[in-house]
Amino acid sequence: MNKAKTAAKGLAICAALALTIGLTACADGNSNATPGSQTSAQAGEQTEKKVVKISYLPITHGLPLFVESELQKQNPDIQIELVKYGSWPELMDALNTGRVDGASVLIELAMKAKTQGIDLKAVALGHRDGNVVVASQSIQQVSDLKGKTFAIPHRQSSHYILLCQMLQENDLSIDDLNVVELGPTEMPAALAQGQIDGYCVAEPFGAKAVSLNVGKVLYESPELWNDSICCALVLNNTFIQKNPGAAKELVSQYAEAGAYIGQHSQETDAIAKEYLNVDDSVLPLSMKWISYDQLAITPEAYADLTNKMKTFQILENPPSYEDFVDASLLGQ
Repeated sequence: MNKAKTAAKGLAICAALALTIGLTACADGNSNATPGSQTSAQAGEQTEKKVVKISYLPITHGLPLFVESELQKQNPDIQIELVKYGSWPELMDALNTGRVDGASVLIELAMKAKTQGIDLKAVALGHRDGNVVVASQSIQQVSDLKGKTFAIPHRQSSHYILLCQMLQENDLSIDDLNVVELGPTEMPAALAQGQIDGYCVAEPFGAKAVSLNVGKVLYESPELWNDSICCALVLNNTFIQKNPGAAKELVSQYAEAGAYIGQHSQETDAIAKEYLNVDDSVLPLSMKWISYDQLAITPEAYADLTNKMKTFQILENPPSYEDFVDASLLGQ
């Protein structure tokens, strides 16, 4: 075998190994892998590759993470291992105990963990806009929700802030409603069955109710809270300090994935369908409400968030921007 054939064979082996690694990168909440470096044989040589474990819930707010995971398979200097969870408490337990290196998560939950001594850093937004307040078809105006049952995913969430903001602007208080916490996937069915009368949650679950004609949009998030912050990419600071190069590459590619979403709708839709249980009637509507450009967390937007958290009694003393946000990984 001549040298050209040998080189070609080596490249083919590299490509096969990269594909195999990419196809097995996604894991569920029962993954036993340990954060760290993975060594794999490529063309007969040992190449160290950083494995970064990131937890998520299957929502459109995590789409930049899903896209990055798919795109980085083509240039796997780092390997993203996605770990899926079914609820925010499960995800936060994995993040807080160091079983994962980071998470796409409700930023308020990470902020509370920070105040409890968990060394977390928010490094980028998960999305911009993309939240809606959905109500049953019988609700004609916000005042009709008085005495009704309204669902949110968690009290420490921007969805709860949006609910409080909506009630405040319509001369109602949180005590005028029966507010319950439900898992995002449960909400469309609960609305259709009359168990709840409205909800605010991450996409695509608002779009699901609308597409099924069991719910309608009362408000889109910019109408209640302009430049709102909801989900964020959060990393354990220990991971950042021990792996500064990998952390910077992770966040840089994450920002590139956000830009990719706006430029490659068909490819993005295909990736979204791999991670989300959505059909063709839901995803376009959901994507119409949300954007993924400019994912930096600005001091102004963060100050607005902390003020609202105090106003609506979500967290009395939120962490400061300087203590909680690491803007350097996005080159800010």
